[in-house]
Amino acid sequence: MNLFAKLRSLGPTVRTRLVTLSNFLVTLGGLIALYSVLFQVIMSSEGREYSWLTGLYWSLTTMSTLGFGDVVFYSDLGRAFSIVVLLSGIIFMLVLLPFMFIQFVYEPWVTAQSANRIPRAVDKGLEGHVILTLFGPVAAAFIGKLKQFNYPYVVVLPDEAAVLELRDQGVEAIWGELDDPETYRRARVHAAAMIATTRSDVENTTVVFTARGVAPELPIFATAREASAGDILRLAGCTRTINLAELMANALARRAIGGKRLAHIVGQIDDLVIAEVDASRTSLVGETMGHAQAITAVSIVGAWTRGRFETGEEETPIDETMTLVMAGAPADIKEFDQKHQDVTKSAAPSSPVIIVGGGRVGRYTARALAYRGIEYRIVESLPERVPSDSSYVLGSAADRKTLELAGIDKAPTIIITPRDDDTNIYLTIFCRLLRPDIQIITRATRERNVAALHRAGANMVISYASMGATALFNLLERSDLLMIAEGLDVFKVPVPESLVGKTLEEAEVRQRTGCAMIGIDKHDTTITDLRPHTTFPAGSEVVLIGSPEGEIRFLKTFAGARSE
Repeated sequence: MNLFAKLRSLGPTVRTRLVTLSNFLVTLGGLIALYSVLFQVIMSSEGREYSWLTGLYWSLTTMSTLGFGDVVFYSDLGRAFSIVVLLSGIIFMLVLLPFMFIQFVYEPWVTAQSANRIPRAVDKGLEGHVILTLFGPVAAAFIGKLKQFNYPYVVVLPDEAAVLELRDQGVEAIWGELDDPETYRRARVHAAAMIATTRSDVENTTVVFTARGVAPELPIFATAREASAGDILRLAGCTRTINLAELMANALARRAIGGKRLAHIVGQIDDLVIAEVDASRTSLVGETMGHAQAITAVSIVGAWTRGRFETGEEETPIDETMTLVMAGAPADIKEFDQKHQDVTKSAAPSSPVIIVGGGRVGRYTARALAYRGIEYRIVESLPERVPSDSSYVLGSAADRKTLELAGIDKAPTIIITPRDDDTNIYLTIFCRLLRPDIQIITRATRERNVAALHRAGANMVISYASMGATALFNLLERSDLLMIAEGLDVFKVPVPESLVGKTLEEAEVRQRTGCAMIGIDKHDTTITDLRPHTTFPAGSEVVLIGSPEGEIRFLKTFAGARSE
């Protein structure tokens, strides 16, 4: 292969750099040759003769500012020529030459060294892994869940610097263009468990379409921000789309006080319903958890108090500040509504719930509240988001007059929906100062800010990251996982062999793991009437409620499976 063929084989960036460097060196060499010739001419005019080597020597020493002084001009013309040579040397040899070296030698070397650190493929034996295309709050929380249960994963990014940064943080990541089929082959898409892409709708469509061409049978899940994007993604080959804004809105709306029904359903696994109820609207205030359990058909598994969930002990008294969490068949929940509603507080609040923010989450929340029969007011500061509708109030939620216009003096609940956690912390403190007794429900975009929002005064905080991660985790292979709130899940696992034949009293599940038993699923029927003498039958599944850490403790204690 000749020189020209080798140049043609190089990339366009490398060829451009080589041409630029060559032009610079030719120009520099031409100047040195010109100065050497002019040196001879001017020296001859002064009546002196020097060799061509001396002329080259003088040109180089002068241009490099060394100037030994052993060869000098006597005439003004010679001194003027020396100044020109000196100035051009400063520009070419002291400024441009180092710059060229850095740009065309040192920087490419550093880039090449960094590139050697950037993996472009996963290990050849990797199987059953999850492929992600973005590392954001949702992906970070999802990876946390994958690590908890030892699921392998890899993040594929088109940005080399981002890949290096993630790997320095201990996150498994490789480089690859998301519209290149070879990227997914190098990620061993044929051996993967799923692809989860959480980028923009347009980027997600590209990922789905490209990956589907490589892996026709692989489950591919994508988030969709716009309603129309769901149809486009499905046509591109997406297995299922997830609207995180709608999921978040439904979770926020479920926690609002009000509605015609006493208990509101927050989730369901098979025929087991999980519901929450404002204790102040029941006839159970003043009773103990144990007595309340004895007189109700549902299983009261615990209560929320100021954002903190605690499993119910028999002697724990029920007060008006609690939100009870219960489980049972749909008929049991309906019976609870009929028998234990305090008629003096049974009516839905006459004042509307306030929603801060008229964005996608705020609008979805309003729709979910309307479905429950709860009136609402949306506070929005952007005029283009405010239609000519009495349910909207134009203004800043940080302005007391705006909130008073929205009815904060009588509102039972305020739901804060902006995506900026700093703003939500500020608004939570502000609203708590205005109304110490109001129910404050807020969204947290990042998991690390959940505790801060509780300290700020929020009664309930829903993490956008955790909700998205749980939704994706459900799609992996754990469709039996249900997120009730931040740090509280309902999960179903096969009865471990170590528990078969034992009674609930003998197992001491709550004492040993912190999880509460809420049902036993056998032959597609869930038993919710659990007593101390109830035994764990073989071939069945157990339904528990607890934190993710509690689930891990349960698996370690009784199953010793994937969590080890």
